[in-house]
Amino acid sequence: MPNPAIRGYGSDVLVALKKETTYGTKPTGNWAKMPFSAVSLGSSRELLRDPVLGQGRDPYAPQQGPVTVDGSITVPVDLRNFGHWLRGLLGAPVSVDQTTNWKHTFKSGAASLPSCSLEVGHTKVGQFYPNVGVVVDSLDMSFSRSGFASATLQLIAQGEEGPNATTSGGTVSELAYLPFNRFQGAVKRAGSSVANLLDASLRFSNNYERVETIRADGKIDGVDPTQASLSGQLKARFSDDTLITAGINNTAVDLEFSYVISATQKLIITCPEVYLPKPKLEVSGPGGVDLSFDFQGAKNTTLGCMMQVELYNDVLNTVYA
Repeated sequence: MPNPAIRGYGSDVLVALKKETTYGTKPTGNWAKMPFSAVSLGSSRELLRDPVLGQGRDPYAPQQGPVTVDGSITVPVDLRNFGHWLRGLLGAPVSVDQTTNWKHTFKSGAASLPSCSLEVGHTKVGQFYPNVGVVVDSLDMSFSRSGFASATLQLIAQGEEGPNATTSGGTVSELAYLPFNRFQGAVKRAGSSVANLLDASLRFSNNYERVETIRADGKIDGVDPTQASLSGQLKARFSDDTLITAGINNTAVDLEFSYVISATQKLIITCPEVYLPKPKLEVSGPGGVDLSFDFQGAKNTTLGCMMQVELYNDVLNTVYA
């Protein structure tokens, strides 16, 4: 009988990361343990069919294609650990000591963004897969009335090492876990809650472009962030023409997405210049008439960015630097 003690289970997997000093070079020291609910980051290599003919109906052996290392990770939106992902998405924040807490402000538009090494460790099996040159390509979040607050991040890496018998993360550090709940969330326009809002979603993307140079190891040379994008959707029960009029006139509106535990424990995402389409008023039955607005964001000259994220917690400024 196989020993169940050495079978792999998701409950035994640990994810740890650390910011890289040099892209693609695995850092030393102790890494940070990260909470997550799903991860698919890893390498894949397709097989290319040999096109040579003349040997009969059975083909020659296939050849290996280039290495692709990407995937996603779904994480809880929590008070402390989420700052690591925001740093990867937007760059290091400006952190201000407010005596009783810290205010970390992240802004879009940075010319260069950091990379990290991220290890997926199957602890019971004893196999660890460190990924190097990992960048955060995009962030997807949704807001609704109930459930756990989570975010899905698309990742691109230069390479995957392993499997290794030991971890690269040393003695991992761990920030105290305090998740936000969706009932603590709000979506506001001009400082007031959006009326009759049923649910909302938000997506920010760095739109990285892989630098696929010719290399003997099949890896990419790097990734370059191109023009960023901000989009999302508001779904509301039809009650007035406020948002419809903004769409008709192509008038910019400001949106604020937030999770608040207290005055010193909160996450505020500001989209200062958002444009809405004019949706159809479709009636499909006797029930409520709902409207969906697929918005797009743009850089706001006053705030100097397309998106700003403020994270209020008790984490020192050096942690996200």
